[in-house]
Amino acid sequence: MIRLLTIELHKLKHNRASKFLSIVYFALLFSIALIAAIKFNIGPVKFHLAEQGIFNFPYIWHFNTYIAAIFKFFLLLVIVSMMANEYSYKTLKQNLIDGLSKKEFILSKFYTVIIFSLFSTVFVFFISMILGLIYSDFNEFSIIFSDLTYLIAFFVKLLGFFSFGLFLGILIKRSAFAVAMMILWFVIESLFKGYLHWTFNDLQTGKDETIQNIMQFLPLEAMSNLIKEPFTRLGAVKTITDQIGEVLVKDYGVNFLNIIIVLAWTAIFIFSSYLLLKKRDL
Repeated sequence: MIRLLTIELHKLKHNRASKFLSIVYFALLFSIALIAAIKFNIGPVKFHLAEQGIFNFPYIWHFNTYIAAIFKFFLLLVIVSMMANEYSYKTLKQNLIDGLSKKEFILSKFYTVIIFSLFSTVFVFFISMILGLIYSDFNEFSIIFSDLTYLIAFFVKLLGFFSFGLFLGILIKRSAFAVAMMILWFVIESLFKGYLHWTFNDLQTGKDETIQNIMQFLPLEAMSNLIKEPFTRLGAVKTITDQIGEVLVKDYGVNFLNIIIVLAWTAIFIFSSYLLLKKRDL
């Protein structure tokens, strides 16, 4: 594993575009901390975003992982360009000539995906911990370390997303087309969801639940379901909805089934990448 990782990290080290995108990605993750600096006055009212409870334990784990997951697109570019460069610069063929098997080649890419996902998760953990210790109203040990399942969900989400990108990179060989294919797949899932709404339009009860039960098995939808939006969970939002007579009933927790589905898709993407490379004439 160390040998395969060393090979991949050496390639990334000498790729300016990959280094730039990686720096941008982690800079954006760090920028979550800048949210604490947002302050503005509306007449006599002084608004400080950090004082609205977004950095309270354990809510911070939910909020920060959701926001951080938005930036994953930048590392996706690194993953797909990593594969595109293998074909463009003939390094894939050279690696195989030098004795690297196709299985080891795929594993080296997957290990890189794991490292990116793991490092991102650890990075978000430390940022969240620091912000929480500074701004949270609740600093009891049991509260601080509750809801850490969001970090697990964040790791699995990145793992699945980057594995999908790796598969598309091998399938299409061009980074721009691979990213376009990812976007196209998102559009296809959205259209399919719209089709389900039209199909079950006459269903009197349980329409949304039925659609969700079907959609949850699609890859991007499954990844999206891992960390649900956290904004309606804020106390201020709940107060407003209560005042206008709306009742929000939503499960914000991490569903174990969603984790299993995304891990299954991750295995499918990696195995499919291996089969594709194995059958392809290089």
